[in-house]
Formats: sequence, structure tokens, C-alpha cells
Amino acid sequence: MTTPDLPSLLASGEHAAFHGKPAAAVGALEQAVVLAQAHGLSAEMSAAAWLLGVALGAGGRYGGALTVLAPLVDAGSGQGAGPESRLFASFAGSTIASIHRQLGRHAIARESDLDALELSGGAGEAAFDALLGLASDAVGLDDGDEAVARLAQAEAALPGKGDEWWRQRVRLGWGRAEVAMLDGRAEDAEAHASEAVQRAEDSRAPRHVSKGLLLLGLAQVSHGSAEAAVSLRRSATFAESLGCLPLVWPSRALLGALVAEDDPAESSKSLAAARSAVLAIAGDLPPGVRAEWLARQDINALLEG
Repeated sequence: MTTPDLPSLLASGEHAAFHGKPAAAVGALEQAVVLAQAHGLSAEMSAAAWLLGVALGAGGRYGGALTVLAPLVDAGSGQGAGPESRLFASFAGSTIASIHRQLGRHAIARESDLDALELSGGAGEAAFDALLGLASDAVGLDDGDEAVARLAQAEAALPGKGDEWWRQRVRLGWGRAEVAMLDGRAEDAEAHASEAVQRAEDSRAPRHVSKGLLLLGLAQVSHGSAEAAVSLRRSATFAESLGCLPLVWPSRALLGALVAEDDPAESSKSLAAARSAVLAIAGDLPPGVRAEWLARQDINALLEG
């Protein structure tokens, strides 16, 4: 059997992380990290490790993701770190922030995004990721003015408008939807989320479709749209097919609450799936963070319900 070469491992891992099942990326990217280290290829090793962290985080393996990503931040933050090391440190910092944000740790996420922004040099794709993360952190911290300002900065930092920047443009749509919901503009949020879903579908990125549908469902719930259950059901189905637990639990939890009166059987099944996903995420967290996650008000209510 022929051993895959490094470029093939990186390409297959990146494709699975962004266009397929994140779990399918893990093995290839772990091999890529080892192979790059063995050959002294620091840039390729950093790229593989960052993508591995992305894939682990997308599957809800947050503890594993943080373990992989933290050394990248340390390496790029040291005195004398080169441009490539600082770049991947910035990417890793933004990904770490995303994980903390999904755990509800918005203040910690903000600190990581601020560090990522500094490492980025304030320009390019890495700066965009950090600025958009700061907008989402501000939403989580209920700081509307900061959210609007950071969103505008992220939009200004968008590296380009071609198809190769699809991920950034999809995520910008998510950010616009989040800020609109914070501002009470549910119909605007629905429009932004719907556009993000379409862009993700055009880019054949099902994980991003699922996240867009979750935001779309949230916006639709906010203004009483009858389509909310359809959007949330689609989000959950995509997430489950991909093994993306961070999207399974909120879509299933919200759907279960939404259909409780009209369809108790679906509600019960959906809430059970949400609980299972929450506990699976908890299983990969460090003990202190796990306790914090399980004690979170909405998580505790779901598990005790």
C-alpha cells in the first residue's frame, strides 16, 4: 500500500474539515502533523495542526482541539517568531476563541480573539477571523455598540470577493445575523442567515449550511415564523449526518421546545438527542471546564428537563 504524501494528506484533511465529516479529517491530519515534523517542515506542520484543531472542534472534541491548538499560539507568540508561525498562531487563537464562545465563555473568548488580532498584524484573513470573532464575543457579552463596530472592521478586512473566500463571506453573514438579532431586527437577521445558507450550499459546505440554518431558525423563532421548525429540523439533520455535536445540541434543543405542544413524540426524541450531544461534548472537556459547562443555566435546564 502506498503511503499518502504530505500534500495529499493536507488536501484531504482540509476538504473533510470544511466540506465533509470533520471526524474523517482527523486521521489524515494527524498523519500530516507527524510527517511534517519528521521532515522539519514547520509551516506545513502548523497548517496541519490548525486544521486538526478545526476538525476536532467541529466535532465537539473541544478538549482535544485545545490541546492541539495551544502550542501553535505559544510558538507564534514567542520572541523572534517568524511570519508563518505568527499567522498560524493567530488562526489557532481565533479557533480557540470560537471553542470558548460555544462553551458560553465569552469573556475568555474575547481575550483569545484580541491576542489573535495582535498576532495577525491587523490585516488579511487572520485579522478577519479575529475581528469577526470579536463581534460574536460582543454579542455574547450583550455589547451592541462593540458588536457593530467589530463587524464593520471585519467586513473592511475581508481579504477578497472571489469564490476562494466563501468561508469568510458565509461567516460574515452569520455575524450580521447575530448582530441583527441582538438589535431586535429579527427579519433582517433572517435575511442575512438565509443568504449565508445559500452561499454555503453553493460552496458545498454542509457544516456551514447547518450553522446557517440554526441561525435562520433562531431568527424565525424570534418573529414567530412558521418556518422555524423546518429550518431547525434541517440544521439538526445535517449536523447529525456530519457528527457535528456543537450544532446538534442547540438545533435539537430548540426544536424540541418549539414542537412540544404540537408533536410531543418528536419533541421528546429531539430533546433526548440534544442531551446526548451535550454529554458527549462534556466527556472531552477538562474537569473544571466540564463542571462549568454542565452548570450553565441552559445546559442544566436541558439535562434536568
